[in-house]
Amino acid sequence: MQRQREGSPWTGLSAVAWKEAADHISSVRLLILLVLVLLTAFGSVYAAIGQIKETIGEDPFLFLRLLTTARDPLPSFVSFLSFLLPLIGIALAFDSINGEYSRRTMSRILSQPIYRDALLFGKFLGSMLVLALVLLTLWLLTTGLGILTLGLPPSGAEILRGLGFLVASLAYGGVWVAIALLFSTLFRAPATSALAALSLWLLFAVFWPMVTPFVAGLVAPVDPLNPVTLISQVEAQQALARLSPNTLFGETAAALLHPQTRSLGLVFLYQLQGAVRGAPLPLGQSFILIWPQLSGLIAAMVILFTGSYVSFQRQEVRA
Repeated sequence: MQRQREGSPWTGLSAVAWKEAADHISSVRLLILLVLVLLTAFGSVYAAIGQIKETIGEDPFLFLRLLTTARDPLPSFVSFLSFLLPLIGIALAFDSINGEYSRRTMSRILSQPIYRDALLFGKFLGSMLVLALVLLTLWLLTTGLGILTLGLPPSGAEILRGLGFLVASLAYGGVWVAIALLFSTLFRAPATSALAALSLWLLFAVFWPMVTPFVAGLVAPVDPLNPVTLISQVEAQQALARLSPNTLFGETAAALLHPQTRSLGLVFLYQLQGAVRGAPLPLGQSFILIWPQLSGLIAAMVILFTGSYVSFQRQEVRA
């Protein structure tokens, strides 16, 4: 057994990942969240279908409108997903590490031929596997519902844009899994880590859009005699807003699901010369447009996981 531990630091990675995924799938808290997400998602999609049939005629991207069309009093599917996906990520990982300490099982796990590297990576991969399964199932159910109600299959461009949106949703949810995992390593009480993650979620979801204009006004004040300062303030506000994963996900969804979107920042008149109003942007150009936002989500996930890794490696585990 000792030879096996010295051989590879990733021994037991797959076992930890599959065990973590199995525990999540059978947990009651994930079942409750899934029921909530499915009910809200189907409600928003059903309302969108009614709105599409009433107001929208022939459209080459009819299936994408299922995800972005809102009908009072329900918001769009993307809005629901942006609001509820962090809750799933937090629920998957807020007690991944400190839960083992609370149950006094950490020393037993590490006494097996399993390194700390494999344990932490396995818990993260298990949570991401469950998150990917949830998103894929939700995407397939939404597509099937659209085919049954609209009577038309999605086009190839719509499928590719939908898959891109699926990847962006997984990266967005992965950021919140990494946040919950980080708090799980920093705090020994699961309730404290859950409260810290939920507080950060409320900050980005509710308060950050209100804070960024105020901070941007302090960082780049507007000079009435110099119109360029107004542009500087808007750019500063956008840069501050993009510190939030919610903003990055919202911009990514807008570029992928609204093919007419040609820019995610300021647009000047000279940039619109030669552009046909309402013409969709080619698929490759849309992916180029969202590349900074998607890279930001992935980078945030990696940085947060690295913080969890460093914190966990420095912790002392006693029997």
